[in-house]
Amino acid sequence: MLTLDASADPVLTLLLETPLVKDRSGVSLQRQLHQRIRGAILDGRLPSGCRLPGSRALATALGISRNSVTAVYELLGTEGYIAPSRQGTRVSLLERPAPRPRTARQAAAPELARRAHQVRTSSLAAGDTLPLRPGVPALARFPLGAWKRCLDRAVRHAGVAGLSYGDPQGELALREAIMRHLAVARGVRCEPEQIVITEGAQEALTWCVRLVTNPGDKAWVEDPGYRGAKSAMACGDLDVIPMRVDASGLNVPEAAWRTHTPRLIYTSPSHQYPTGAVLTAARRLDLIAKAQRHGAWIVEDDYDSEYRHAGELVAAMQGLVAHAPVLYVGTFSKTLFPSLRLGFLVLPASLAAPAAALLREALRGGHRYEQLALAEFIESGQFSRHLGRMRRLYKRRQDALRAALTQYLDVPHVVAGGDSGMHLTIRLPAEYPDERIAQAARGFDMAPMPLSRFAMCPQPEDNGLVLGYGNTSESLFPALVQRLSALIRSERRAVDTTGGGSRKRRAL
Repeated sequence: MLTLDASADPVLTLLLETPLVKDRSGVSLQRQLHQRIRGAILDGRLPSGCRLPGSRALATALGISRNSVTAVYELLGTEGYIAPSRQGTRVSLLERPAPRPRTARQAAAPELARRAHQVRTSSLAAGDTLPLRPGVPALARFPLGAWKRCLDRAVRHAGVAGLSYGDPQGELALREAIMRHLAVARGVRCEPEQIVITEGAQEALTWCVRLVTNPGDKAWVEDPGYRGAKSAMACGDLDVIPMRVDASGLNVPEAAWRTHTPRLIYTSPSHQYPTGAVLTAARRLDLIAKAQRHGAWIVEDDYDSEYRHAGELVAAMQGLVAHAPVLYVGTFSKTLFPSLRLGFLVLPASLAAPAAALLREALRGGHRYEQLALAEFIESGQFSRHLGRMRRLYKRRQDALRAALTQYLDVPHVVAGGDSGMHLTIRLPAEYPDERIAQAARGFDMAPMPLSRFAMCPQPEDNGLVLGYGNTSESLFPALVQRLSALIRSERRAVDTTGGGSRKRRAL
């Protein structure tokens, strides 16, 4: 039997440091040997040009079959780690990365693109459903049984064909259902060819940027306003310019059209986020007329206007004027449930045909069963009935939250947020720091958002809290608001006592 003196062969010594063992992890002896040799090559213990033992000698030393060693050498050769030579099998010449620094002080921070540093991050986790978190619908009230039946029928009728790629713009059945619903409920004028199904509203906003802007173009956003719109524009390398919002919605100074002529304008006219203002008819028509004159496009984000609690729904801006330069964005994350990840973009008729070729090239069409199920959910009337139930529920919850604020919030405040949607906004005096309050609230199982985080250029009136009531039972509001009121007072005292420094908070 062929043997090797391990003490005379440092390579063999390295490979024999620990035995190969059969264990319950399911990793074969062959796989263990492959990982051992590859790891030693990558970390430099087996340097370039190093000669490996012959397969027979290594198999004997390790007590495994020669076929296993041969298979490992063949795989390492295929991967490029080793290569045969006249003198035997040797480690290939490899350029190894520099070793990682051992301490955090030595490590250099990863360098992101400049655009990434323009995006403000949130402390809230994506799946957070704590009370008072804005933007989360009443998840427990969604009709899961009806949805499952629609989904089962979609799978049954589409069969295996539903596993393949679909129409890049989305399933025709869903686009037709959306078109009919928007015409009746929102006054939107469109054809199925103008609708693009997206991965939620955020992808729709990203496509607005991609389709009509170039890097460096100016984009106007509401301030305070939706953070996702600012992120989409910053990631598109646009020059993002904040425009203030007042009680009548987006307020554009006349001079801005000359000094900061936009290519893209973002607005949420039916229920401004987060202040709740409704853009007046005069401002809507003026914005459309001037956008046409200056060659600008308007993004209308109609995220939750289905939930109006007083009077009739406010019609969409898109249908006000024929051929308006409006890209209409909608989502089912608020009206149904967030994990559905389905939204849509309605392109102006003039853009639909030019954009079609790009969309076909860039999109592949997925979520086919979910799209077909949603089409049936809408066409069968389930969607409208669900909206009606949620509209009544959210009105009760908003009324309950307003009553609790009136009774228990004993610090100076002003309630905003309008008569729609799933949130209210309270404005606070500057001596109550909203970021500190929101951060502290998470320690007491509440997730309000600081109003100032929605502003690019915060003003004194942008200090406050955005309170979601969509996924919070009305019976909880008295206790929640009392807790929040005590926390706000505590933060005021913390600032008074420490000048803004940290301070141990008393139990609330």
